Amino acid sequence: MRAIIHKLCPFLNTKTPTVRVNSFRVSASTRNITMSESDQAPPFDNPRLVVKKVQAKLQQEGDGAVVRRGIGRTDLKNLDPFLMLDDFSVTPPAGFPDHPHRGFETVTYMLEGGITHQDFAGHKGTIGPGDVQWMTAGRGIIHSEMPAGGETSKGLQLWINLSSKDKMIEPRYQELLRGDIERAEKDGVEVRIIAGESMGVQSPVYTRTPAMFLDFTLKPRAQMHQSIPESWNSFVYIIEGEGVFGIPNSSPVAAHHVLVLGPGDGLSVWNRSSKALRFVLIAGQPLNEPVVQYGPFVMNTQAEIDRTIEDYHYSKNGFEMAKYWRSQ
Repeated sequence: MRAIIHKLCPFLNTKTPTVRVNSFRVSASTRNITMSESDQAPPFDNPRLVVKKVQAKLQQEGDGAVVRRGIGRTDLKNLDPFLMLDDFSVTPPAGFPDHPHRGFETVTYMLEGGITHQDFAGHKGTIGPGDVQWMTAGRGIIHSEMPAGGETSKGLQLWINLSSKDKMIEPRYQELLRGDIERAEKDGVEVRIIAGESMGVQSPVYTRTPAMFLDFTLKPRAQMHQSIPESWNSFVYIIEGEGVFGIPNSSPVAAHHVLVLGPGDGLSVWNRSSKALRFVLIAGQPLNEPVVQYGPFVMNTQAEIDRTIEDYHYSKNGFEMAKYWRSQ
């Protein structure tokens, strides 16, 4: 049955052993402050520092698609509750044809172009530049994700784990058009609030696993200070430009790096370059549960993975509609 999954979806060959991911515990803070370049001292009692730097490397995925994988590879298998982060680039006829998911959520954030998606329950649509699809796969989804139109489509896809009590819930979608995503701006810092809160502005997205997803752009010489719940794990992915993260005397880091942040009450960032700096800051409450992953299936035990493969093969327990469905 495992061979069937590989045949249908050639990018599902990731197998991860059972692991536990450590989390950090400190006290809580709710400050969101933007300061001028002259104010060098971070406003946090315990600022978060970069504890690991990982370069996202190019690899082939799906059917001819190219991704820069920052989380979900040997250097950084996961960061509880995050399972994978891909910076993807897809040019027709490449794409991600019919493939299943169970046990987690996918967040697709488009940067350029569009992706047309459809699933076996009849849900379909296209997300364009700046749009977000937050999909809770739960007990089972089979869907396709293919570039819209003839242009190259680029974006980020994040996989967020679900707790054991939520892994078999019914699938659901939350979709936000670019104009519906909350924004805030101050002192050369602009933030798009996909999930969580920044500069006193709250996203309407419901995060079953509590999380924040913030897209920051800093003009040259700008700096920002963003609070993060102290019990959460967090990381940065740099989309373009270079910046100084954590403390003022850190070395600048360039695009396509994942920066894992240590414990603390917030992150400070300085843009000392002559070009804009753009990055996402992502944080989430760790689940502190075992992770057993077989490609697109993420459960807590090997027995649950074996049952999932059986459910998928025999089109049952959440995969009933898969028996006769093929994307158009």
